[in-house]
Amino acid sequence: MMVKICGITNPDDARAAIDGGAAALGFNFYPASPRYISPDAAAAIIAALPAEVWKVGVFVDETAEAVMRTAQQTGIDIAQLHGSESPVEYPPGMRVWKAIRVRDGAVPETFDCPAEAVLLDGPASGMVFDWARAPHGMARLILAGGLDAGNVRQAIEQVHPWGVDACSRLEISPGRKDHEKMTAFLKAALAAA
Repeated sequence: MMVKICGITNPDDARAAIDGGAAALGFNFYPASPRYISPDAAAAIIAALPAEVWKVGVFVDETAEAVMRTAQQTGIDIAQLHGSESPVEYPPGMRVWKAIRVRDGAVPETFDCPAEAVLLDGPASGMVFDWARAPHGMARLILAGGLDAGNVRQAIEQVHPWGVDACSRLEISPGRKDHEKMTAFLKAALAAA
């Protein structure tokens, strides 16, 4: 089970996530987000991370060229696309995850895109969607949206995703993690896997 903690903005949260067992950390490069981190600040955190931890850059409606520049500047391993971007635009060597917001309970019927993984997210930050609507049998499905220690086991048992991703429900304030909540989430997710 791949477990990702998103919205990392500082080294202490990054270390606590890794110590708790996170396989991936997310860095939000969308300027309108309350969890935005500049490429320079992200690069400083990423430089100190273990090589085996995946560093995921979160982007919204950026050009492929801009994403590639940020990847080179920061050292991210994966581009997670949250806007209308298409994974088709990226060179073969770039790992891409495509995020899709589930609005009004409607999950797209087809995931015909060349991304390495598809991330299903809630309709808004911290909101859960109806997991019964998630497609079954997808090789690389990441479940996100409103996950925390209290519901991640149920989500994993119901959807059987390749990975889970959490952010806002693990925070003291936007961009600052509550280490106890984060550790409890990681423990519950890894135990459910």
